[in-house]
Formats: sequence, structure tokens, C-alpha cells
Amino acid sequence: MPRLAFDDFTAGATTTYGDLAVDEAGIIAFATTFDPQIFHVDPVGAKDTFVGELIASGWHSCSLLMRLLAEHTLLDSTSMGAPGVEEVRWLRPVRPGDRLHARQTVLETKASRSRPEMGLVRFRFELLNQAGEPVMEQTNWIMFGRRGADWQKSGTAPRPGPAAAAFPPPSLDGALPAFEDVAVGTVTDLGATHFTAEDILAFARAFDPQPFHTDPEAAAKSHFGALCASGWHTGAAWMQRMVDHRQALTRAAEAQGRPAPRLGPSPGFTDLRWLKPVYAGDTIRYSSTIVDKRATRSRPDWGLVFNENRGVNQRGEEVFRFRGCVFWERQEVG
Repeated sequence: MPRLAFDDFTAGATTTYGDLAVDEAGIIAFATTFDPQIFHVDPVGAKDTFVGELIASGWHSCSLLMRLLAEHTLLDSTSMGAPGVEEVRWLRPVRPGDRLHARQTVLETKASRSRPEMGLVRFRFELLNQAGEPVMEQTNWIMFGRRGADWQKSGTAPRPGPAAAAFPPPSLDGALPAFEDVAVGTVTDLGATHFTAEDILAFARAFDPQPFHTDPEAAAKSHFGALCASGWHTGAAWMQRMVDHRQALTRAAEAQGRPAPRLGPSPGFTDLRWLKPVYAGDTIRYSSTIVDKRATRSRPDWGLVFNENRGVNQRGEEVFRFRGCVFWERQEVG
């Protein structure tokens, strides 16, 4: 029996764990694949950006926290995965040379009425640097099997779907707009990512080594029924598609002879939901809808643009959703 089950978590319990070194090569490697914005991949170019230095992608920070959580808690537990994340706040930059550890606080526990073999635990996780400063805060529920219950029931393997070629590439009409021209209600097709078993295994081994993400045989016996991607892999792939799209629109603006607005980092996101597993062989089509924008008092040259984002698989099932925001350069100030 694993060391930790649902029954072992008590509201108010706090523990601190981990010691993870962050280096420049690791920051650039993650960002090159999933978030190739200049302040994540170019130490020199980063100096002339909103942040002024090379920093880790927020999705990288989430993945590093996931690795610490897995090593300390989840791998020796009855973990059944997480349905989503209520909120993530990126509070301070994660820089090369930082050493990170995690603080885990149990906020509440709730037995499942529909599935008596399991319960849910709501946590607040803080990722702390070597000075003890929180660089990120995350709040979410995790599902755990109950001690002595048959929580390891095998799930149903997914139905096969169309190949990756079923999705045409997204159109790239127009150019990246200035903050003043960003239109609330605009829906953008970001394109698709195909999740191979090799990609799922590589990401999970680095950041989320739970058996249903790293071991096809164990995954087949789990409630997922087959190998599936880490939720953070699903999110990082959205970021990859979003950055590719923005960079293509920036190039389009420059080709028209007008400067493209600069984009900054995101302060965080809310209401992330992993609605269905993403299995090996799935292709996820991502989209983003502008839902609001506003000027900022602390950085008058910049505004915030808010979006609602989703991913749909080749069977037309929504698998992923969250609300995010990004700093966007203003052209008209005053």
C-alpha cells in the first residue's frame, strides 16, 4: 500500500520539501520547445524587454513544481490525478542560479459521494526560491484513493480517432494588433499539436513521473485505461501554439512596414480544467478568445489582455480550458 492515501491528509497540515537547481540551459531548453519568447530564450535580447532579463517560462515553473510534488508526495500515494487548477499566480521571476523548494498546505478534504473509493484534497502550493521568497502560488484539488478501498480500477481505453492530418493548419490573416485595436470577442485558431507516446514519456519523465504518464503497462491498469499526457504537457503545448501564432503575426506586421507591439509575460491564470485525458495518438486543436482588456496603473505603457483558451481533440471533445492574460504594449498613452 502506498505511504499516503486520502485518509492521511488533514486540513491545516503544512510541509516543505525539495531542492531543485535551475540553470540557464534548462530555462532555454524548455522555452525553446514550449515558450520561445525572447525573454525566455535569449539572455542578450531579454535585456530590452518588459522583464529586462532572462527568466523561466511560467509553464516551466508549473512543471518544476509538479516534479517536486510528484517526488515528495504523489509517487508514494494513491494519487488519481487532478481535475484542474483554480489559480496560478507567478509572483517573481525564476532566474538562472535559483534553487527552488515547495511548501504544501492542505486547505480542505472532501470525500466523494459518487465514488466512495476516493476523495479530493484541496492544496495551496508555493514554489519558493533560495531566499524563501514565493515565486509562484498554485491552488488546486487532487484526487486520492481511500485506504483499503479498490481505487485502482482499470478504466476504458480511448476510442481511436482520425490521424493528425485531419486538422488543416490555422489561417494567419492580418497582423498582431496594437493594444488599442485588440477586439474583445475575437476568436483565434492556434493550430494543433499531435501527442505521440514518445513526447508524452519524455515530458513526464522530466516533470510529472506518475505511472499513468510514464509506464504504458501501469497506465493500462489505471483508471485512465491507457498512457496519457501530463496536464502540464497539455498546457505547455497550448503555449507553444500561442507563441508560434503571435510570432507569425509579428512577422506579418513587420512585412507591412509597421512596428508590431511587444508582448510581455503573464501574471498567472485561473479556472484551468483538464476535462478529458489526452492519450498517446491524440491531436489537440487549440483556440483563444479575447474576453477583456484594460490599461494598467503600475505600467502605463502596457495593458492587460484577457483570454479564454481551450483545446479540442480529434473526436470533437473538449479536453482543456483556462482563463489567462498577458501584458500587451500600448501605443497611445495618456
